[in-house]
Amino acid sequence: MAYNEYLADRVRHSLKENKAAFEEKKMFGGLCWFVDEKLCVGIFKEELLVRIAPENQNIYLTNEDCRLMDASMKGFLYVSAEAIDMDDDLDKWVKRGLEFNPRAKASKKKK
Repeated sequence: MAYNEYLADRVRHSLKENKAAFEEKKMFGGLCWFVDEKLCVGIFKEELLVRIAPENQNIYLTNEDCRLMDASMKGFLYVSAEAIDMDDDLDKWVKRGLEFNPRAKASKKKK
């Protein structure tokens, strides 16, 4: 299992509840959701990947159960399965990704 299907259903539900128009793509052995053609959230195994404002990452790393995706990629956090066990907690993280999305830079398209 590359990613948790039940978690995928929960993320879809949260995005819909937040009235986000999204596109779903399988990537890197996981599943990602793009809003306005920009990566917003994803799941890999049991963890949630969230793209947040880089200036907030140290606050979240200090106070939340999460870790950096990669030291060279600011603003991408993996959130533990335990931290998103409750729907309200998952929704909180999805909202953080959606809040940053309008400011996020889209990756360059391949020709």
